[in-house]
Amino acid sequence: MPNRNNNRQGRIDEEYKKEIGLIIDQKVKEPSITGLISVTKVKVTTDLKYAKVFVSILNSKDTKQTLAGLKKSSGFIRSELAQKINLRNTPELIFELDDSMEYGAKIDRILQDIIPEEKIKKEEE
Repeated sequence: MPNRNNNRQGRIDEEYKKEIGLIIDQKVKEPSITGLISVTKVKVTTDLKYAKVFVSILNSKDTKQTLAGLKKSSGFIRSELAQKINLRNTPELIFELDDSMEYGAKIDRILQDIIPEEKIKKEEE
C-alpha cells in the first residue's frame, strides 16, 4: 500500500510543478519578478499543508528581489492553484531558490578552462 501513496504524492508534486510554472509565467504581474523563472521541483508534504517550490531564476536583474516577489505573490498563486487543482487542501507555498542550474553552468565553465590546458600539455609532450 505505501507504494500507491508514493505514486499519488509524485503525481501531486508533478501537477503542482506544471501548474505553478504556468501561473507564474502567465498570470503573475508582480513588477519585482524579472528574468526567466523555471519551477524545477515541487515537494508537497503528505498532509498537503505545505509545498516547497524550487525555482531557477535566470537573466534576472536581481535574483533576491525576484524571489521576494514570488514570496509576496504566493497567496495569489495559491488561490489560482486552488481553482486549477481540485484537492481538499491547497498547500501554503514556500519558495526556495534552486541554484543547481547555476552550479552546473559554473562547473561547465571550470571544465572548459581545464580541458584546453590538458590539450596544451599533451601537445607539448
